[in-house]
Amino acid sequence: MIQNRFVQNLRFIPMNRSLFSAALLATVLGITAVGCTGGETAKDKPGETPSATDAAGGGTAALRPEPSGEGVKAEGDTIKIGIVGSLSGDQKPWGEDSIEGGKMAVEEFNAAGGLNGKKVELLVGDSASKAEQAKSAAEKLISDGVIGIVGEVASGHTIQIAKSAFQKAIPVVAIGATKTTLSDEGTNVTRVCYTDDFQGPVMAKFAFDELGLRKVGVMTDNQQPYSQGLSKSFSDKFKALGGEIVGEAFYESGQTQFNGQITELSAKKPDGLFLSGYFTEVGAIAQQVRQAGMKDVKLMGGDGWDSPQLLVSGGDAILGSFFCNHYNNREDRPEVKQFLEAWKKSHGGKEPGTTMAALGYDATKLMLDGLKRAASLDSKALIAAINETENFAGVSGNITLKGANGNPKKRALVVEVRSEKDGFQVFRKAYEADEVK
Repeated sequence: MIQNRFVQNLRFIPMNRSLFSAALLATVLGITAVGCTGGETAKDKPGETPSATDAAGGGTAALRPEPSGEGVKAEGDTIKIGIVGSLSGDQKPWGEDSIEGGKMAVEEFNAAGGLNGKKVELLVGDSASKAEQAKSAAEKLISDGVIGIVGEVASGHTIQIAKSAFQKAIPVVAIGATKTTLSDEGTNVTRVCYTDDFQGPVMAKFAFDELGLRKVGVMTDNQQPYSQGLSKSFSDKFKALGGEIVGEAFYESGQTQFNGQITELSAKKPDGLFLSGYFTEVGAIAQQVRQAGMKDVKLMGGDGWDSPQLLVSGGDAILGSFFCNHYNNREDRPEVKQFLEAWKKSHGGKEPGTTMAALGYDATKLMLDGLKRAASLDSKALIAAINETENFAGVSGNITLKGANGNPKKRALVVEVRSEKDGFQVFRKAYEADEVK
């Protein structure tokens, strides 16, 4: 935990990544669960467990179905684990870092002797920053015999991986996918990051209490379920605190001109704007907000802002803005020091560019830790072991999945965007899991 006397000058590595695909799982009279994509429905199955997605700030309790497939057994002297990330496309900064983190975790595991003489082989799939490609990558890994999949960062990508893995009873440990209902896909789906029903309220509380904002406009990427869910959780909490959401404007991933949306919100005279999308569009939005005359309006967002590319596209317009993040590479914890030392040793002395490096490392190590505790070397036993995880000392913080329905309680950090020479992300405030209701 960060001590007050240290936090003023801490600098942070970016994250987010959190991004998501379409739909929700909700409970209807405790009998029928609504699927996460296209309104599919799923009947109760024996052994379903209640979801905890409503525990931290809204959402409807659902049932987590248990995969009915036979599972996959590890054969021979090699245990195959898969990882999916964006090695191409707009989200490449996240994909490269998360996969590098996963590789480092496997190298350390094998160097320590592996598991009873068996070594782990990490197979890599490229999601190419597209949900449909994430699904194809996961299915290729499954056909290659993996007994577990790590990934992804984007929620929309991860939900497609989860659907494919569910059919084969293969565990998925998400890296930075924060969409609250992701874990409702099945008991095989867990994550190492916080969820949007936490980071949205964190930013709302920060906006209301720390920045003194009372009238906020919201801009939502309508192609990203991550953005949609984050906008809602922020808005709900901000209104509950006594603030006003003066309006919400929508855009789509890949868009470059936002004058219509900005004009619409500017007329409402907000004192802040919450931009719930990714760094790929947020920088341009910030530029156009300032050009429209909203010089003093505070800009805020979630972990999807996490990339140094934000400074390239946002320039001076994004400086002084705030967003939520997961990890601090200046924390005085042994896990952080060991991780950074190992990372820099294999990356020419450079630190990771995004927080996804630490989360990718954590997600892979957690799966490997589950492998050591599994009753047998097969995917169903691995699912059970992962869900029993308690007090796993991750680089990004302590992780407990037992009784958490796939969603560990994690601390969230609010950072201020500064110039590259000032560290890009400078710590402003930390919120513990039980601090924001």
